[in-house]
Amino acid sequence: MEGKVGIGLRRDISREILESSRLTPDFLEFAPENWMGMGGYWNRIRKEAVDRYPVTCHGLSLSLGSPEPLDLEFIRELKVFLDENHVRIFSEHLSYTKSRNAHLYDLLPIPFRKDAVNHVVDRIRQVQDLLERPLAIENVSYYTPVAAQMTEIEFVSEIVEKAECQLLLDVNNVYVNAFNHGYDAREFIGKLPLDRVAYIHMAGHEQVGPDLIIDTHGQPIIDPVYDLFEWTIQRMDPVPVLLERDYNFNELDQLQEELTNLRNILKKHWKVTHDAA
Repeated sequence: MEGKVGIGLRRDISREILESSRLTPDFLEFAPENWMGMGGYWNRIRKEAVDRYPVTCHGLSLSLGSPEPLDLEFIRELKVFLDENHVRIFSEHLSYTKSRNAHLYDLLPIPFRKDAVNHVVDRIRQVQDLLERPLAIENVSYYTPVAAQMTEIEFVSEIVEKAECQLLLDVNNVYVNAFNHGYDAREFIGKLPLDRVAYIHMAGHEQVGPDLIIDTHGQPIIDPVYDLFEWTIQRMDPVPVLLERDYNFNELDQLQEELTNLRNILKKHWKVTHDAA
């Protein structure tokens, strides 16, 4: 899958992916929580997708930053799902989404602190042991730091090193955070352990004010994010690249254009082919 370009399997566009040539991804990404235990029609869609495409999974609910213990029963069920669907890479967010068993339905930032590093590292190691596979953690967008005692780059890099896990590099999230918090996006990426990147996410965002960008996954990728992506891939070996789109699926031709744009950038710098699955 190195150098291939994929898209998330969303129900809104599942038929267009599986039954037409309007979208031509090389692989698909599932949010496992949206498909685990699903029967009937959507279970058949999942099986067809797995039969036709390589698959990665991007989790939503491990809540690596939460104070309460990990949900071990869920992780065991997740392992079965990942194994049955021949998932190539499993990733999760470097955030927390639960507190006292209440699901917050948002990706909240973990404080950039040494004690938080140790807490998250321990949880990642537990998850990797239970899943019997490496975990790729994603750098998330955030809108205010919480009780920070270290920089974001120190926080992310130390967790990856100590947990011996992989990194899911979300280029758009770096761009969003750099804009909102006033740091240099290229300098940030240049300091990341790029040799640990398992794959890359690319997405759109929305600027809602002169000094605020919201990470939405609902708009087209803008040129500065493409530029940051191109700068990044020249500093690392080929990995899969995923186009994230969570809503606004009306313009399928525009989505296909984004897949093509990503492929064209990759062809300039990586020796890969891009035949659709």
